[in-house]
Amino acid sequence: MADPQDPQDPQAAADRLMDGLRADLERLAAIPSIAFPGFPPEPVREAHDLLVGLLRDAGVAHIETIELPDTAPVIFGEIPPPTPDAPTVLLYSHYDVQPPGDERLWDSPPFEPTPIEGGLRARGIADDKSNVIAHLGMLRAFDGRPPVGVKIVFEGQEEYGSPFDTYPPTDPERFACDAMVIADLGNVRPGTPTLTTGLRGAAEVIVEVRTLKEPRHSGEFGGAAPDALLVLLKALATLHDVHGDVAVEGLRRDEWTGAGFTEDEFRDLAGVEAGLPLLGSGTLGERLWSGPAITVIGIDAPSVDHAASAVVPYARAKLNLRFHPRQDPHEARAALVDHLSALKPFGVPLTVTPGDTGPGYEAATDGPAYRAARAALATAWGTEASYIATGGSIPLVNGLAQAAPHAEVLLFGAQDNQCNLHAPNERVLLSELRATVVAMCAFVTGYAADFTREGRS
Repeated sequence: MADPQDPQDPQAAADRLMDGLRADLERLAAIPSIAFPGFPPEPVREAHDLLVGLLRDAGVAHIETIELPDTAPVIFGEIPPPTPDAPTVLLYSHYDVQPPGDERLWDSPPFEPTPIEGGLRARGIADDKSNVIAHLGMLRAFDGRPPVGVKIVFEGQEEYGSPFDTYPPTDPERFACDAMVIADLGNVRPGTPTLTTGLRGAAEVIVEVRTLKEPRHSGEFGGAAPDALLVLLKALATLHDVHGDVAVEGLRRDEWTGAGFTEDEFRDLAGVEAGLPLLGSGTLGERLWSGPAITVIGIDAPSVDHAASAVVPYARAKLNLRFHPRQDPHEARAALVDHLSALKPFGVPLTVTPGDTGPGYEAATDGPAYRAARAALATAWGTEASYIATGGSIPLVNGLAQAAPHAEVLLFGAQDNQCNLHAPNERVLLSELRATVVAMCAFVTGYAADFTREGRS
């Protein structure tokens, strides 16, 4: 695609590139680039160096490494706009991966990319190395001269959490752009092109109870001595109503009007045991994306295997709250803290400690980048794009949005909700990778044309 005004068919370009892209994906996925404490840093640097070389080969002349304290290196690359009235698109993905977990649960070694029907299996091959390669595919399709300016951000510590999440607003000129493609997501299901338009926010709260100086014999004291674990359980039971819906006042819940899972799809994805009901009422979209969720993610209490016949003097739980993309994070966390602080189960007060919180995000979808993205995804997958949200959070999205507040934020990529990200036997489908390359090519072409027309009108 040497001439950005007369590009080749993006389908043909993707077909021409796929063998090389697959080979590079296998090379990248074979590197155990885990940026968690306790893992060697050398593989993370190896993945960084491989990508720098691949970017140079794809025609990116300006490449820097952003070195921040306590995080892995961030690759930053830049291609200037071809004309003064062309837009600039920022491309984001990350090259670090989750640890593999229990390798006995894998059907093949997690860092030996293995062919499967229609795709490849390896840790991190979907999340997020497939999307790194999709960005590279677009650059190769245009011989490094796309019809838009490009800024590239390949992060090296997204999975563990990084100071880079809050860095972009401190250097807004570097990240200034007209649109950004955050490729750390994918389709609601294989073959269904999907734009993610909302991310729920997240907060943590710890609640604890102390009732006795030390354990006391349950036969001699049980029935009158206040049991800390019973107090805690009674408090936790107030967080949901009889249907399983969150019962905390002040947490926002709206109707969900976008696409979503069928109940059978969700049961399969979540691994729900046969015959069990799902929690809550209303649509799955409301329960998963446009409404709150409270999960008890940990409890400190005596273990069953080592339990003594004694009244428990102390118990503690950690709660994870997910809330509406547009709700203020401090307001949401305060709603949960206030609910728990007002309780005195059996007359016993609780100690409630607010933890970390992070905002959600909801994208505006009425600009030229979204018009171009909808058309590009339809070109790539042969059907109209759907909108979904996600219950997970990507903190960097807010950091980049603050650095470039007028930029349109697009979230799509080569993953899909059946790819087993963060789980054993993670996989990517080559059809999804190919379609993402097609979509990226069609997007920058359509966006450049639409942006230029708007500028001249």
